[in-house]
Amino acid sequence: MSINQEVELLRRIPMFSKIDPAKLRLLAFASERVTFPSGEVLFHQGDPADAAYLIIDGSVSVTVELASGPLLVAKVGKDQIVGEIGIICDVPRTATITAEMPTITLKITRDLFFQMINDFPVMGVEIMRVLAHRLEHTTAQLRNCQQRLNQMEHA
Repeated sequence: MSINQEVELLRRIPMFSKIDPAKLRLLAFASERVTFPSGEVLFHQGDPADAAYLIIDGSVSVTVELASGPLLVAKVGKDQIVGEIGIICDVPRTATITAEMPTITLKITRDLFFQMINDFPVMGVEIMRVLAHRLEHTTAQLRNCQQRLNQMEHA
């Protein structure tokens, strides 16, 4: 894939859509393309967060470790990003990310990610939107689980 194709890919991602193509070219050039075979772990829950991964092609599963074992919490595919929470919040990885099929990513380091946010505040707003949608989705899932538990207790 050429730099121009990567720029077009980046423009399809909401958080990058309003950034000047010349700056996206710099982002594409400064990022590392990493391919993961099916079943390979991109990173483990608890690992230090050093980069975010933009999925160019393929899909990944997002799991969290519980006392009872791993729990699948999401599947993420093409044109989506994973790993940004750890670098934004400066916390260890909150989940394990595993390639479900051969997956091609663009690895964006913490420094480059923050440089882009500083240079383009609109990107920060889009990141907040993405994270707010995830939080809303997670809250809805928790609410549904609580309702099911309540129903089981009253049955």
